[in-house]
Amino acid sequence: MNINEKELFDKAIKTMGNAYVPYSNYKVGAAIVCDDGNIYTGANVENASYGLTNCAERTAIFKAVSEGAKKVKAIIIVNKTDQMTKPCGACRQVMTEFMDADGQVFLSNNKNDFEEYRFDQIMPLVFDSKELN
Repeated sequence: MNINEKELFDKAIKTMGNAYVPYSNYKVGAAIVCDDGNIYTGANVENASYGLTNCAERTAIFKAVSEGAKKVKAIIIVNKTDQMTKPCGACRQVMTEFMDADGQVFLSNNKNDFEEYRFDQIMPLVFDSKELN
């Protein structure tokens, strides 16, 4: 499947505008493409009880799964700083559930710079329940 990074980037940037971040003011947007070709987006949603905050990556993945998608082929994560947006540990573990090792992960910043990784590069030595069988 050919991934259109520019289309994913544009959708993630647009969705980042929907972020609810009254505590950190750190807006993040994400867009994923699933194996069926559909694109899903997500923004981060904060909560006064910080542990209940949901990151953009998980929002996009949970939306996709709730619509019937089960395999993420690529994800892009954007923010409005000059630093590349990196997924937190919780997001990486959720990504493990729905991405293969060779899934594409694009990190971006406010300068429209991109870094591309395979999922196994950002999540080495992953805990995968499939190994328990």
